[in-house]
Amino acid sequence: MAGMTCQSCATKVTDAVSGVPGVTGVSVDLRAGRVTVGGPASEQAIAAAVTAAGYHLETSKG
Repeated sequence: MAGMTCQSCATKVTDAVSGVPGVTGVSVDLRAGRVTVGGPASEQAIAAAVTAAGYHLETSKG
């Protein structure tokens, strides 16, 4: 994830993604710049929440 540089950034992303309908859990790894999301929320909805929070999300499935 581009632009996430501090714990405040991680909290902002966590709060934004947690508010997406269908998200059951969010884990942010600040050092790796990675967000792991649980639940049936769509990738598009999650990406939109991250973008609205001011960051850029690169998705990967795996």
